Amino acid sequence: MSIIVFLLPLILLVAGLIAMRFEKSLQLGRIWATAGLTFTAVMYTLIGVLMLALTSKHSNFYITLTVVAVILLYVLFVGLIYGFSKKKKVYIPIAVCLVICMTAWMGYYSYQSYVDSIPTVSDSGNLLWQYHPYGEDTKVATLDDEATLKIIEDFPRIDGATALYPIYSAFAKAVYPESALNEIQTKGSDILSCTTTGTAYERIVTGEVDVIFVGGPSKEQTQFAKENNVELQFTPIGKEAFVFFVNSNNPLDNITLEQIQDIYSGKITKWEQLGVEGFGNIKAFQRDEGSGSQTALLKIMNGKELVTPPKENVIAGMGGIISKTADYKNYKNAIGYSFRFYSNEMVGNDQIKLLKINGVAPTLENIENGTYPIFSEFFAVTRKDTTDNVKKIVEWAVSSQGQELVEKTGYTRVK
Repeated sequence: MSIIVFLLPLILLVAGLIAMRFEKSLQLGRIWATAGLTFTAVMYTLIGVLMLALTSKHSNFYITLTVVAVILLYVLFVGLIYGFSKKKKVYIPIAVCLVICMTAWMGYYSYQSYVDSIPTVSDSGNLLWQYHPYGEDTKVATLDDEATLKIIEDFPRIDGATALYPIYSAFAKAVYPESALNEIQTKGSDILSCTTTGTAYERIVTGEVDVIFVGGPSKEQTQFAKENNVELQFTPIGKEAFVFFVNSNNPLDNITLEQIQDIYSGKITKWEQLGVEGFGNIKAFQRDEGSGSQTALLKIMNGKELVTPPKENVIAGMGGIISKTADYKNYKNAIGYSFRFYSNEMVGNDQIKLLKINGVAPTLENIENGTYPIFSEFFAVTRKDTTDNVKKIVEWAVSSQGQELVEKTGYTRVK
């Protein structure tokens, strides 16, 4: 049946061309040929543009292009049929229609190019490459002296949050032999991985890894451990500020916790409500559910319901298009959040500005003395039935050497 659908326009085109050879059926042949040509163009334009849509980040653009192309081709078809039947020239309005459509396409494409040029803050970025233990020009922190702990066999498998990868990468480099970690550079290794907070919690519960370095768990992650009869142990290894940032051109410097709650609950929707004129509606970005940043935001909200975050269409498995929480785009009217160290790594300070909270800036000094109001501990999380080598790594992480690496990386010591 599907083959007939594909062949029918071609058959109609051929039949029309044949009919045009005879005087009596010339007019009918023109109509058939025009219809066959138009339907063929429509069908294969649809197929081609939709294939582009399913393989491009500009899926919305190509889907729009498909719709416009189909409309244009049908206008062309109707115009030609009308022209043949009335013996009138219809090429001028068709040409005008084509110019209008092309102008619309180029305008949309120009807008997409502008959006692409705006810096994006995501929870992936280049941290993994920059902080590989033995990568070229690695930025991973190192100890002044030889590590007091060395593990040469039965290596505990490490995973954790992306934002904390620089810390546990430094731990692994200090404690594990280079030969074990060099596998990461070639074929990959399950000794040291970085999957994100949500996946790391799943993997520690299912036993795929032995220790994870993450922020505190969400309710769902705690429930998942209980459902699987796994008791998790949490050892604080450092502290970090949770920060909110805006475009560097935004004149706002300070925001209160109550105003943050009002923004993310939908009570405050315009910048002018915060005394900022000319910036329009607030574009409040959020993180993926289950991420460390999103869990931190939920704690700040103190039970208030979050507004729906900006979404974007992405390509899913089998070529389908799904909608996901959009990564932060540094629009003029945007606000976003992350952990202090990670926000500095993701987008340079010349493009975003970290806000003071209740009048206090998120500096290392203010985190250490406790005056910055939004900071939290992060943990080495293990199963209760863990191995001796895992216990040794956790104990070493809170030792003077482990805390030295925490501080050298750019975080705050837990003690």
